[in-house]
Amino acid sequence: MSPSRHPAAGNAHELVGRSPQIQQTRRLIEKAARHALPVLLLGESGTGKEVVARAIHNAAPRGQFVPIDCGALVGTLMESELFGHVKGSFSGAGGNKKGLVELADGGTAFFDEIGDLPLEMQVKLLRLVQEREFRAVGALAWRKVDLRLIAATHRDLKSAVSSGGFRQDLYYRLNVFTIHLAPLRERKEDIPLLVEHFLSAARAAGLPWFDPPPELLERLMAYDWPGNVRELKHAIDRMAAMYSEGALEGALPTALRYHEASTALHQLSEAVDGELPVATHMPPSPVISIPESEKLAIENALAAAGGERAKAAQLLRIGRTTLYRKMKQYKISEPRAAG
Repeated sequence: MSPSRHPAAGNAHELVGRSPQIQQTRRLIEKAARHALPVLLLGESGTGKEVVARAIHNAAPRGQFVPIDCGALVGTLMESELFGHVKGSFSGAGGNKKGLVELADGGTAFFDEIGDLPLEMQVKLLRLVQEREFRAVGALAWRKVDLRLIAATHRDLKSAVSSGGFRQDLYYRLNVFTIHLAPLRERKEDIPLLVEHFLSAARAAGLPWFDPPPELLERLMAYDWPGNVRELKHAIDRMAAMYSEGALEGALPTALRYHEASTALHQLSEAVDGELPVATHMPPSPVISIPESEKLAIENALAAAGGERAKAAQLLRIGRTTLYRKMKQYKISEPRAAG
């Protein structure tokens, strides 16, 4: 996989992938861009909600795209950050100040993590959604704005409404045009293209390019990526940064390596409960490290396979190249004898 072979990012809206879920998202982006109705983006953290919000803005660009992190709006200055203030409206207000909403006038206001917005601010946002107007702190007059409003959250807003944490009227005002973003574990066929895309971005930032071997891609696709695309990007950035030191294995996320070790142990336990009787060697402590658990799984698989490395790799459901590399890594030269 080289940077000149087929650019992974060469598709509309910079959404990388060919999965049915991504194709559906692209279609919804085009539809959302045709009108000024509020858009609500739902999905787990790391699924790319801001990428989609920017794509909607860029599909019919006008004005600025202004991201507003609702989780970062805290304290007494929250209202001023959103709507601005006039001189003398509170202690320290030495002049007029524009808020984020006014900066988005003529463009797009993206309220990220809208579910984190306190109830008192939800009331003021409801006015903005309904009437397209706001009032700066200390001002007497309401000001009209012309903007596209996009909100996003990883929370279950319906449950938040039921528990009283989110206003029902605001929820219905926002929930007009909804786009659900699939987690990465449901579109794993996009991982190779995402890897290439992130490698290209890393190279543009001055990091070295490397060709991920098929074995590495298999490992990346076997992992569920609870942090979604964001977690994958961080993993690729780290691997690119570590490449010059030849330490790709150590650059892999700890959670991924733990997952592999746990899977190997589980698969081994299934194998030894089947047709290959073996005395499984248990660790001295119920809490062992990832390398220890991997080494234990390989040693037990070799014993169960009578020393046949190809059969041991099959038991562990890993490639023979991976098995040989792991044996060298853990200095496993001879399989343990069963019994």
